[in-house]
Amino acid sequence: GGGNGLIIGRPSGALDGSLQALAGLLQRAGFAVTVSPRIQRELWFKLWGNMTINPVSALTGATADLIVDDPLVRGFCSAVMTEAQQIGAAFGIPIDQLPDDRHAVTRKLGAFTTSMLQDVRAGRPLEIDALVGVVREIGGHLGMATPNIDALFGLVRLMARERGLYPPA
Repeated sequence: GGGNGLIIGRPSGALDGSLQALAGLLQRAGFAVTVSPRIQRELWFKLWGNMTINPVSALTGATADLIVDDPLVRGFCSAVMTEAQQIGAAFGIPIDQLPDDRHAVTRKLGAFTTSMLQDVRAGRPLEIDALVGVVREIGGHLGMATPNIDALFGLVRLMARERGLYPPA
């Protein structure tokens, strides 16, 4: 995450001239652009990678390296990610990476402060629904149990409400 890289695509998967033109404009503006015929998969994969590290950092105040270096916390993150993988597979977007492999990628990024922890420190509203709530909601619509996602959502929502960073119940 971060940096100036963008992935663009159409929900239909079509790769047409206007999409290529947009990619060219963005590249000339200084962005590293990838055009993807599978944008839904790209979005789900990005969400899958961020839906634990961001809220766990907001809850703990820890940088990403400390989160993935703690076996208990990493294990909880993996359990959440596994539930999300099962949800994605159920609606046709399987993720073929293991949570531990994703944690290894995150670990290589070092001691970075996530955007959600930055938001907590700055007193900005947290994007809990967009990162965790939406996955929980999709699982509910599919009739799937999400006990770890529910726990993460409940904890980070309560923390945010207590700081005035999420609407009251």
